[in-house]
Amino acid sequence: MKNKLALFDLDGTLFNTNDVNYYSYKEALNNLGYDLDYEYFCTKCNGRFYKEFLPEITDGKDSTLETIHKQKKELYGKYLDKAKINNHLINIAKHIKDEYYLAVVTTASKKNTMDILKYYKIESLFDLILTHDDITKVKPDPEGFLKAMNYFKIDCYNTIIFEDSKPGIEAARRTNSTVFVIDKF
Repeated sequence: MKNKLALFDLDGTLFNTNDVNYYSYKEALNNLGYDLDYEYFCTKCNGRFYKEFLPEITDGKDSTLETIHKQKKELYGKYLDKAKINNHLINIAKHIKDEYYLAVVTTASKKNTMDILKYYKIESLFDLILTHDDITKVKPDPEGFLKAMNYFKIDCYNTIIFEDSKPGIEAARRTNSTVFVIDKF
């Protein structure tokens, strides 16, 4: 039985999904008469929860936010070819798999998470996949990471977390686990 755990964020860590998310959100926003600038998205929106940044672009009504988010999830698969996989990190995961349980912990939706993992044929690499659909609090709350640790019954001293965003890094640090920051790939 394994006694170590490696947790991986999805967006910005396992994959650079800036373009996937941008084009999905842009099309969904355009469908409702809004526009989205690429640079603005990359600097002000990417890595944030949709309920935090969409009100800054739209009328802010819950119904508008939910319509855009639902359309974005449906459009996501259309743009998967624009993702960039972090091959170095995938190779590390494959190398440590015999000694560590591997889990994805992301605030992305279950649908989008599974779509990209299947598209790049790596979903079977992970022993557990936790998404926004599995938690009640988003990062910087550590709920997702703690839930994965509890699932495997592995403490913070035997857990490593790979993260890229400020909220994700804060959430990872709040678990007292070792944190590896993915800065660029």
